[in-house]
Amino acid sequence: MTTTPQAVRRASPRTRRAATPPDPARALLPNPDPVRMLDEHGNRLPDRADYAEPPIDTLRELYRRMVIGRRFDTQATALTKQGRLAVYPSARGQEACQVGAMLAVRPTDWVFPTYRESMALVSREIDPVEVLTLLRGDWHCGYDPAARHTAPQCTPLATQTVHAAGLAYGEAYQGRDTVALAFIGDGATSEGDFHEGVNFAAVFKAPVVFFVQNNRYAISVPLSRQTAAPSLAYKGIGYGVPSEQVDGNDPVAVLAVLNRAVAHARAGNGPFLVEAHTYRMEPHTNADDATRYRDGAEVDAWRDRDPINRLAAYLRQAGALDDAAEAAVAAEAEAYAADLRARMNAQPTVDPLSLFDHVFAEPTPQLREQREQIRAELAAEDEQAAADEQEAR
Repeated sequence: MTTTPQAVRRASPRTRRAATPPDPARALLPNPDPVRMLDEHGNRLPDRADYAEPPIDTLRELYRRMVIGRRFDTQATALTKQGRLAVYPSARGQEACQVGAMLAVRPTDWVFPTYRESMALVSREIDPVEVLTLLRGDWHCGYDPAARHTAPQCTPLATQTVHAAGLAYGEAYQGRDTVALAFIGDGATSEGDFHEGVNFAAVFKAPVVFFVQNNRYAISVPLSRQTAAPSLAYKGIGYGVPSEQVDGNDPVAVLAVLNRAVAHARAGNGPFLVEAHTYRMEPHTNADDATRYRDGAEVDAWRDRDPINRLAAYLRQAGALDDAAEAAVAAEAEAYAADLRARMNAQPTVDPLSLFDHVFAEPTPQLREQREQIRAELAAEDEQAAADEQEAR
């Protein structure tokens, strides 16, 4: 009896399915909808098999740092209006991402922040005056990056992704279990450095977590004009990087997803990409007029998803927060802001000749000449001031 090809196809579907290898790309796919553990009102959603809820004590500390972080952010914005800062990019509304990321990593892990991560840096317990030194214009970086395992805040878009990939690869090569966490904005995912950093980390299995805070706008450019992908989380798949998307205003979910991403990288499995869907409540910086590209109704809708209120409601339901505890945290935040305000009002002492420090390991002849020229001009000004004072007497 002759078996036709049609008969074979009809008779062996199970055989064909069994012979089909599993699709490795599916393991890289994010959830089709952002991971959530709390609804907008702070009510606990059903347990998830893929993500474990962080301990309640950790969530209470997350709430405390978010409140302090927001108060810091508000104070920094006020200092800008008072002329104490040259510029300040607010992260108000992104507290779950800024603080949750810092609780997901160890102090010995490396963090690569952008210019908007001032709140994250104070949550990492870096002196707030040192954090704001760059934005005041005193110095390129006010803290010691090596001591704090925190790179200087990066203004050029996406360049920190390459730095993070390289450092993480170097740490792994030396046998350390260090993880690098790189903060990225949605606009930065359109830059070439982002793709180079992700690709390098994937090929060499560098332990990096690429954390994309999708706050809907790259300055004034909306997300719809930046990408046609279903979400930015899908940008990791083409490089072989597992990815996830999370509700960035759900503090519990943010920490849960980042905990898993960091554990994945630390275990030697290579990089992980997380996209957090969140919103920037304030303008891009104090120099921006956000009303030119978004309306008040959109801002109000996101205000109703406030991450601090959301976590506070959940903690109250869990019996982990009451009026007294909430007042104590608010008082701590006010004291933090008052101390920052007092220290930022002190005029910094700046040596003009420090402009020539750290430009080259060995200063060039031209640099020495320029330094000497400035030194001579300053000395002449001092001599003239002394002579004027003597004459006035």
